[in-house]
Amino acid sequence: MPSAETDHSHSRTEEQARRFVEICNACRYCEGYCAVFPAIELRRQFTSGDLSYLANLCHDCRGCYYSCQYAPPHEFALNLPKAFADLRLETYKRYAWPRPLAALFRRNGLAASVLALLCTALFVWLAKRPSPPGAGSENAGAFYSVVPEATMIAITGAAFVFALVALAAGLLNFWRDIKSPSALDAPSLQAAFVDIFTLRNLGGGGDGCNNRDESFSQSRRYFHHALFYGFLLCFASTCTAAIYEHIFRWLSPYPVFSLPVLLGTLGGAAMLVGIAGLVQIKLTADPAPASKLLLDIDYSFLVLLFMAAGTGLLLLAMRTTGAMGALLAVHLGVIVALFVMLPYCKFVHGIYRGAALLRYAVERLRRARAGAAVAEGTGA
Repeated sequence: MPSAETDHSHSRTEEQARRFVEICNACRYCEGYCAVFPAIELRRQFTSGDLSYLANLCHDCRGCYYSCQYAPPHEFALNLPKAFADLRLETYKRYAWPRPLAALFRRNGLAASVLALLCTALFVWLAKRPSPPGAGSENAGAFYSVVPEATMIAITGAAFVFALVALAAGLLNFWRDIKSPSALDAPSLQAAFVDIFTLRNLGGGGDGCNNRDESFSQSRRYFHHALFYGFLLCFASTCTAAIYEHIFRWLSPYPVFSLPVLLGTLGGAAMLVGIAGLVQIKLTADPAPASKLLLDIDYSFLVLLFMAAGTGLLLLAMRTTGAMGALLAVHLGVIVALFVMLPYCKFVHGIYRGAALLRYAVERLRRARAGAAVAEGTGA
């Protein structure tokens, strides 16, 4: 259970966000900037669930901060991006499952580092035996000559299943808290998927994000695209390799021009580009509308992703050398650490933001239908 100090801190964070959105709801200057403001306008009072929904719907484009007449140094000191960022971190802890592991958000960088070291040490220990013929080569089954297949699948599979269960439980907690509809129609699902896969809201009001100042840029959206689709390509590579092995009985490592290698190489390279770009943006961004605590979690997640993609590409490049065994152990250790940390790092923002966009799509279509009905009635 959270401590009294944690509850008090959460209450202050929530109350500040509530004060800000009530001011925004009265002003409405930014109503066309992003999805958040039309969602605010549909409400007169803001429950804890409403604020969680709005905070996770926010894409941190910061357009409202630079346009707001009530931003600091005004006495209202309205800083909606920072308030929502602080609140998002609170929601990550609130919805985490199992609840005691929510503490990992407080020491995210340390937890990820220790876990990666422990997992790597485990695989180094498992691989610590005389290298048999075929190790450090492109022979079928060379990876399993370093770490037995059953052991590799059992450890990585257990970590992946745990991550899926924990993420699903957190998503269910979020979905219930924001009181989302139990029934979803096809148009709402389609609209939400378009928003998710185009990252449309990272374009702010259409011109891009305000990363450093009032100037607009689409760079954050493009780097997010590279990271997002690179991650999906790497996942597709893993799924394709599983089909190759368990259906066609083709053992890894696979040839350079095979589908798993091509997907993994393209995905890994895209991830590295996206991560490097996002880190550069964060390092040069205006710190005023940012949450330092959430920024620390951003960096730890990006470093873990960078290590996963980098060690994967390095293993591919050096799989025919004597370093293959050590590189395989490091890569597997990082991957298992990444799987275990997924429900307790910045990765969850994609899960909750996707759900918030689905909730917004339902509201948007309902409002459009209500407006059409009113117009039709007036015309009649």
